[in-house]
Amino acid sequence: MLGFVSTDNEALVSCLGDPHRAAAAYRGLLRRGAGAMDVIRAGLHDEDPAVREGCCRLLDHLVDTDSMDQLIAMADDPDPRVRIAAFHALACDRCKGDTCAPGADRVLAPALRHLSADPDAHVRAMAVELAGKFAHTAADALAALRTSHAQDPSPAVRKKAGWYIPGGTIYERTAPRALG
Repeated sequence: MLGFVSTDNEALVSCLGDPHRAAAAYRGLLRRGAGAMDVIRAGLHDEDPAVREGCCRLLDHLVDTDSMDQLIAMADDPDPRVRIAAFHALACDRCKGDTCAPGADRVLAPALRHLSADPDAHVRAMAVELAGKFAHTAADALAALRTSHAQDPSPAVRKKAGWYIPGGTIYERTAPRALG
């Protein structure tokens, strides 16, 4: 693992900013799991956006209740790559173990804000995924997705938003089923 076996967690987090060492550092920190969480959380405040992005990606797998507020705050990072990683981590339930995903009360406002106003189309596309989690339960999420589907300047974002509104594949697949 590029000599990382005896490397401390701080050094591994700093290697997330080195394109030649980032993948090995990421895997090393992922293996260390909870033992590296304090340093990963601290990496969210690193001056290097690649380090912040890597820490968000790690929290996608390792997030705990102590990290959730910091991960939510990363949705407003100045670097679009960091915002994309933060939105993915907040929207993706597949990568997490038994940690509960945050509710609409905590993540919907940043998702809707970025969905309507983020200058980066990739960030808006990830905000679609997070808002889409609440399309069946939050009227403001559904309204924002409909607006995005009709008006977003990016055809890719419009298409993705269409998946999460009535008639869209994801909306229909995730619709609550009637009991009985």
